Amino acid sequence: MAEKLFSEFPPVPTEKWEEVIVKDLKGADYEKKLVWRTMEGFTVRPYYRAEDLKDLKWIGIAPGEFPYVRGTKKDNNWLIHQGVCACDGDYARANADALTDLKEGVESVGFYLDGEKVVSAEDFKTLLKGIDITATRVYFCGCCLKTLDTLRNFVAYADSLGVDKDAVRTIFDYNPLYALTSRGYWCAEKSFELLREAVQIVKDYKRMRVICVEAAAFNSAGANSTQELAFALAQGSEYMSRLTELGLTTDEVAGRMVFSFAVANVYFMEIAKFRAARMLWSNIAEAYGCEKACPEKMYIHATTSEWNQTVYDPYVNMLRGTTEAMSAVLAGVNSLEVLPFDFAFRVPNEFSNRISHNVQLILKEEAHFNKVVDPAAGSYYVENLTAKLADSAWTLFRQVEEKGGYVACFMDGFVQSEIKAVSDKRDKNIATRRETLLGTNQFPNFLEKADKCITAETVSRNVPTLMGMVLPADAHEKVAQPLEAYRGAEAFESLRLATDRSGKEPKAFMLTYGNLAMCRARAQFSSNFFAVAGIRVMDNNRFSTIEEGVKAAVASGAEIVVACSSDDEYAEGVPQIAELLGDKAILVVAGAPACQADLEAQGIHNFISVKSNVLETLRGYQAQLGIKAI
Repeated sequence: MAEKLFSEFPPVPTEKWEEVIVKDLKGADYEKKLVWRTMEGFTVRPYYRAEDLKDLKWIGIAPGEFPYVRGTKKDNNWLIHQGVCACDGDYARANADALTDLKEGVESVGFYLDGEKVVSAEDFKTLLKGIDITATRVYFCGCCLKTLDTLRNFVAYADSLGVDKDAVRTIFDYNPLYALTSRGYWCAEKSFELLREAVQIVKDYKRMRVICVEAAAFNSAGANSTQELAFALAQGSEYMSRLTELGLTTDEVAGRMVFSFAVANVYFMEIAKFRAARMLWSNIAEAYGCEKACPEKMYIHATTSEWNQTVYDPYVNMLRGTTEAMSAVLAGVNSLEVLPFDFAFRVPNEFSNRISHNVQLILKEEAHFNKVVDPAAGSYYVENLTAKLADSAWTLFRQVEEKGGYVACFMDGFVQSEIKAVSDKRDKNIATRRETLLGTNQFPNFLEKADKCITAETVSRNVPTLMGMVLPADAHEKVAQPLEAYRGAEAFESLRLATDRSGKEPKAFMLTYGNLAMCRARAQFSSNFFAVAGIRVMDNNRFSTIEEGVKAAVASGAEIVVACSSDDEYAEGVPQIAELLGDKAILVVAGAPACQADLEAQGIHNFISVKSNVLETLRGYQAQLGIKAI
């Protein structure tokens, strides 16, 4: 049947497609118009064909088979994970919260602990009351190697239950390299010795994991997917080499590891990232001599990106979390946490927590994402994206290894400089709107005012948080410059918060005249532009004369008046507006007209357009309005 159907459509060679595309471009540059230059450092063509799969060695390999591009298991039944704060030591309250989550469909619970305090066996009885540790994956976050007695006490608690030890799959996220990455302090050899001890403590619990590669820290610093993947692999390799030197076998080390990634906002890139991660790690594990079995399989825990969250228009975070979750589960992660939409600015409440895990319940129970393993398999686009991302990450990983490994590279500042170059570029793209953060640097909610819980600290960089709470400063001496954790929206949020907390209510008046289509288009652009900074917008359909528009603008008391019309009408109209307006308001011209130089010669200097650096331009207007930066 297939042969009869497709015989009516003779194959068209790539050369013919290219001829048509070049013709349709009418002389435009093919590379500039159609080739995507990704933030990850490689290019993506506008289309791919079956012939582009011929050199990909994993095509045709089934899920659960080496090199695990299609997943480490034959199903896609990921665990719905939810974080619970237990750092305040109120284990009874944390237990109650966890039980509520479990009743609502959560399958994996992450207790955030105060790593500086030892959790006793009695504390574990309180914290885990009513939770079957053989049926529920329990993930302890914030663990510190200085308090290994916590791990010993958990083992004693598990021993007291008399459960099947092979059924306990609890995770403790001991990650000394994260302390170096996020705080800049490092205990050198002592850290690896303690980590070896942690592995030995759980030797009878073969499925417990106690080594965590915290790759999400790179995403939180603005890294791209290539960097997040490469530096995660470098950390994993560092753990493997250091711990095997201390006497552990490769299988013992690899089998105790969990990789914790963030899920960024580029949908298909994230699918490719997780597929590439499994493939690259399995090859690294093989090179270390691991058996072709569980030790080679990367266990991936994913969390939706905190970098991508915003505090203004926060309900948009629900949509962000949903698309990020889709990327992760379609790529076959083992467990996933969707951060509550209000995670960035307050301790999540019952409603936001429930919404966060309901996102995953919908994907499982209604959309049936768990019924299909690796649906991206065979996609010309996704398979090639996987290959390109894997090649890019492998190249960077090799650079790190050649420079002496992760610790050496971080101590020398290589990791920081590589990520800083990318984060600076991303910041510039956001400032100029080449990258959109909905509700923040584009299409803001005009009437929104910052909630009282949003403070200057909330929108400031490098404020480490844990379940929405500010962590105390470290007393350790820094030996390296840590990565700077922040959210992409913070600069714009700081801008708008300055207006909200200024005690003023500045207004921008749209003086629309002339060509209807152009004046309306520019009024809409300008309204979005100024509303981003929390400046109240006064839009108007169109004034019949300039005199009428200026009179209305002055009567409104607006501090900013925006001339909105066509380029042809600016040469004569803008000087007239400037003369009538005088010093009663700041005159701004919407657009970059050909007559701009002539207007500037007449003392008119304020212009806004799609080429403007929105962030810096608005900071300038705030300064003129007497609004102090925060």
